[in-house]
Amino acid sequence: MPATAPPASAFAIDVPAALLARARSGERAAFEQLYRRFERPVFTLALRLCGDREEAADVLQDTMLKLLDRIGDYRAVDGAPFWSWLRQVAVNEALMRLRRGRTAGPPRELPGEDDLPDDLAPPPVAAAEAAALQRALAALPATTRSVLWLYHAEGYTHEEIAALMERTVSFSKSQLARGGRRLRALLEESVHA
Repeated sequence: MPATAPPASAFAIDVPAALLARARSGERAAFEQLYRRFERPVFTLALRLCGDREEAADVLQDTMLKLLDRIGDYRAVDGAPFWSWLRQVAVNEALMRLRRGRTAGPPRELPGEDDLPDDLAPPPVAAAEAAALQRALAALPATTRSVLWLYHAEGYTHEEIAALMERTVSFSKSQLARGGRRLRALLEESVHA
């Protein structure tokens, strides 16, 4: 199966070519700069997929170790930003944990408005809606939550999700359909509560 480029991210973090070149040459300060630039987005993505801060921290650590080891593998093919490549590494690390069964049951917490920078914090009504969505997502099984997140937030196709999770396309579709129904039901329950 030929490798496909990861879907475009909802945001991109610009990385100067000179910084990447310095990191490829093994310069420690360049790796530290890359770590600081990508620590938060990798952690947040891992937390969304794993649903647990400790697991997300482990995914962050494993992702950054792979960055250190595989920085030479990154090639800006078709203008793909560095974040797309690193994001794919983080997604693979998080899903590997799910496949191994390390993340069991609903998450203890998902990132909330306190985890957002001040300039990105939602207004009060949106914050309440976001909190309800986070609680509903937290109630879903990790695999279902991951499929929903990868499909809706990250823009992966069912074929890509199936390949990442080592499952079938129909598994991805059924998880998305069931997860969507369950998420809607949980959100309606929170409105009537």
